[in-house]
Amino acid sequence: MRNPLPPVPATLLDIEVTAELRRGVPAARLVAAPDNDDVEPLEIEGVRITGKAGDVQTVPGGGPRWIAGLGGGEPKEYRKTGAALVRAVNATLAEDVENGGKAFRAVQLALPEEASGEHVTELALGLLLGGYRYKVSGADPKPSVRTVRLVGADPALPELVARASVLAAATALTRDLANTPSNVKTPAWLADTAARVAGPRVEVTVRDEKWLAAEGFGGVLAVGGGSARPPRLIEMAYKPSGASPHLLLVGKGITFDTGGLSIKPADGMHLMRTDMAGGAAVIAAVRGIAALGLPVRVTALVPCAENHVSGSSYRPGDIVRHYGGKTTEVGNTDAEGRMVLADALVYGIRRFSPDYVVDAATLTGAMKVSLGLRTGGLFASDDSLAALVSEAGSRVGEAWWRMPLVEDYAENVRGEFGDVRQTPGGPGGITAALFLREFTAGLPWAHLDIAGPARSEKNYDEVVPGATGFAARTLVELAASLG
Repeated sequence: MRNPLPPVPATLLDIEVTAELRRGVPAARLVAAPDNDDVEPLEIEGVRITGKAGDVQTVPGGGPRWIAGLGGGEPKEYRKTGAALVRAVNATLAEDVENGGKAFRAVQLALPEEASGEHVTELALGLLLGGYRYKVSGADPKPSVRTVRLVGADPALPELVARASVLAAATALTRDLANTPSNVKTPAWLADTAARVAGPRVEVTVRDEKWLAAEGFGGVLAVGGGSARPPRLIEMAYKPSGASPHLLLVGKGITFDTGGLSIKPADGMHLMRTDMAGGAAVIAAVRGIAALGLPVRVTALVPCAENHVSGSSYRPGDIVRHYGGKTTEVGNTDAEGRMVLADALVYGIRRFSPDYVVDAATLTGAMKVSLGLRTGGLFASDDSLAALVSEAGSRVGEAWWRMPLVEDYAENVRGEFGDVRQTPGGPGGITAALFLREFTAGLPWAHLDIAGPARSEKNYDEVVPGATGFAARTLVELAASLG
């Protein structure tokens, strides 16, 4: 019987670089929007071409089959256009096949002379990710284009495309892991899959519930205690010879979140299969960092647990002892992400002595209210690290907004019956970050709250409905900037 689950990692299309257009291969043309609103739009074979970014028109006749607008030609518009173009090409291919026509598997696209390396990178990201699909089905998948040939003379093109392909693969793998349904995605499955896809340059160690209990990972064990599927800790290590500095990445790996005894409303709970999107981004980023051979040491930790409801669930009012001994007063079992991250942060800092610490998590609904669904929240104890994260995101098309660690709320984190409070009063995103800061030992640390942009209900730019893969590219680019 054929496995209806899509493969992990997903297979993306290939981008080839050629010097000239080939006869017989369907072609697309890129056009810019007119500089002046008074200029009449281009018309080809009766089809009105606006040139707006992402506006793709299919035209009849013997010329280019698709005309794709570039807008004003900004790099991010190239990404939007690449994604829209590949979606249009796939729609045409499916229609041709449905109508009994011959399936084509390649298209070609001449690059504008003014396209820079940044333009090419963004275009490639759009082409590679815009056609991503995840669907569990017994039917055969719809046909899709396999190869895009970029036509240009710049000798740097192959290297630019190769790097963009690694970044796109990191995003796609993050989507794969987060989209996988939770009846399949147990903590053990996530850990085993991380080990399988990590690549030959990454060492992966999977810690089971017995090891976690012996080492005192009270937060992970408390959150995972209500599920019949026991927790895991994923350790990933990339140690190129002579590499410096050392970056510790920690990602939230809650494979499903009911909220525990502080149970969530039914509406929207199905989306909690993506509550490990931060952990997925960390797993995918390490794979991408190793694939690029970056000269920086990276250790990654993903504490994995399923937050479920049973007689063994942890309770509001419990006092939990984390790895290292610090205790937390539990106020809400739905604030489980910070419980597992606290264990992993202390363990990672004490065990590996990193220079920088970055965690990624779908942590608080407050960030969705604050920043919406397309911008990640960035908290940091170090201005230089905050700038590096923000600039890395800007270079790879992921938007971050730095949020304040307001010291006036820090006292709220102090516990009455334990060392710290899990859910102190105050603005939720900020107090969650302040809670995590208690476990970072004063090191340069950044906390990435991706609750908003980690999933989407519609297409935009290179994003498709479902898990977006947000943060993976930023983490790869951050490592590149440190090296």
